[in-house]
Amino acid sequence: MSEQTSRGGSTEALDHIGMVGLGKMGKNMRDRMRGAGLTVVGYDRNPEVSDTESLEALVQALPQPRVVWIMVPAGGPTDETVTALADLLDEGDLVVDGGNSRWTDDERHAAELDAHGVAYVDCGVSGGVWGLENGYGLMAGGAPEHIEQLRPFFDALKPEGELGFVHAGRAGSGHFSKMVHNGIEYAVMQAYAEGYELLQAADMVDNVTEVFRSWREGTVIRSWLLDLLVQALDEDTDLQGIQGYAEDSGEGRWTVEAAIEHAVATPAIAASLFARFVSRQEDSPAMKAVAAMRNQFGGHAVHAGPPAGDAGGHAGGQGSGGSPTGS
Repeated sequence: MSEQTSRGGSTEALDHIGMVGLGKMGKNMRDRMRGAGLTVVGYDRNPEVSDTESLEALVQALPQPRVVWIMVPAGGPTDETVTALADLLDEGDLVVDGGNSRWTDDERHAAELDAHGVAYVDCGVSGGVWGLENGYGLMAGGAPEHIEQLRPFFDALKPEGELGFVHAGRAGSGHFSKMVHNGIEYAVMQAYAEGYELLQAADMVDNVTEVFRSWREGTVIRSWLLDLLVQALDEDTDLQGIQGYAEDSGEGRWTVEAAIEHAVATPAIAASLFARFVSRQEDSPAMKAVAAMRNQFGGHAVHAGPPAGDAGGHAGGQGSGGSPTGS
């Protein structure tokens, strides 16, 4: 493990970290860092996955300078966790928010912690439920010296090779970058979904799944999202088991709001966001494809389709649960 320089100026190997929130993303991130030889102490309200009985116990279990990585839902839960840590941590400690917080919250959290002498870094995390195996795309915001303190953890989480991590800029820039990433994701998924619906509607195409599969090699539109759509179609050719209903977890809206604020035209992203609103009004084959891709890459809940022969209404059941980790 390479040595890093802490805020206090001493040189020490940062190989201990606390993880708050052990849902689908947090638990896998804990496992990946442990697999890289780092010591990770996790806290979650679910005692079955938690290493400690409380947030206070987690802080006490960490050597100084302490590093605590937050992976809880954005908004109120993150606000509460940051405020609690501000009282529990000491000067020279460091907090990372790896959830899907809005960048404006980062600016507020950084100021709140700075008043206690605690450093703050925000980190947009991409990779969904596949990150444990493949690594996570990381977009970090914060002071350069704090990014360097966290380098062992970033290196453990990112994919192998040179790519997959970026220091995007000051606090808030990591989540802003992840927000734009998710806006692009909205638009790409919508394009695949509309193509799926058009192929399904055309009677001259005999095997829609094989058409999509053929695009995975040698074409300019090949991508991991395309791979995941093909996987979903292999599991359910006509997506009969999925209702054409797709949520938006906030970042698509924030992207459009930021585009308006900066007078930047984002028609494809805006249209894909509005298409999700439409999906809540009627069952759409295109939205089935979006819902299927979201479930494949992020474990997002899918709404079960109506039983065979039942053409009306929304089904009451849901697939895999959990809080959203992406778009």
